[in-house]
Amino acid sequence: MCFARISIFLESRAMSEYTIYTKMLIGLLAIVNPIGAIPIILSITNQATLAERKRISKTVVISVALILLIALFLGEQVLHFFGISIDSFRVGGGILILIMSISMMKGHLSEAKQTKEEAEEGEMLSSVAVVPLSMPLLAGPGAISTVILYSHQSHTLQHKLIITFEIFVLSTILWIVFLSIPWISRHISRTGINVFTRIMGLILAAISIEFISEGVKGLFPTLF
Repeated sequence: MCFARISIFLESRAMSEYTIYTKMLIGLLAIVNPIGAIPIILSITNQATLAERKRISKTVVISVALILLIALFLGEQVLHFFGISIDSFRVGGGILILIMSISMMKGHLSEAKQTKEEAEEGEMLSSVAVVPLSMPLLAGPGAISTVILYSHQSHTLQHKLIITFEIFVLSTILWIVFLSIPWISRHISRTGINVFTRIMGLILAAISIEFISEGVKGLFPTLF
């Protein structure tokens, strides 16, 4: 009987951890939203040759991975340096992600990812792989906040390694999308991209509410 209870406990714990990591990967995909960013990527790189686009794609994928890995391993230290509690960051990050999700549900990217001025500047830059494509268009404040918040849930090496693996999975998906941009632009209309963006925005809104509620509980424990 005792062994049965232990087995049930371990299974439920493993399922809970699986759910957390799955939710994080889906959340990162929703925030980065490479398919929704395709029209902007095409407009920025419209003068580039095929070889230049491949080089830009490679640089973007590596830059996004590095930005998120830096957030994973150094994000909490930055918060401690500025004296910001993780619960305050949960509320602030949750609100930021919620604003982005509302914009996505309207079918367009939020200015929290890229302002009009940044888009115009990006079109004039000779090298656009890091700015604005990698940062802030793809690995922007929302993605960085998500990585920091999920990394705080455990300080074990295994937890960090799993999140690192998920960042590499995200980078691989991003690379595949970049390689598929010519095909996607021919076979998927702007309406189809907007539908996908709205679905990702809905998922993102639910995740942001969880961040905000957890932060409020941590800031005001006596109310709950």
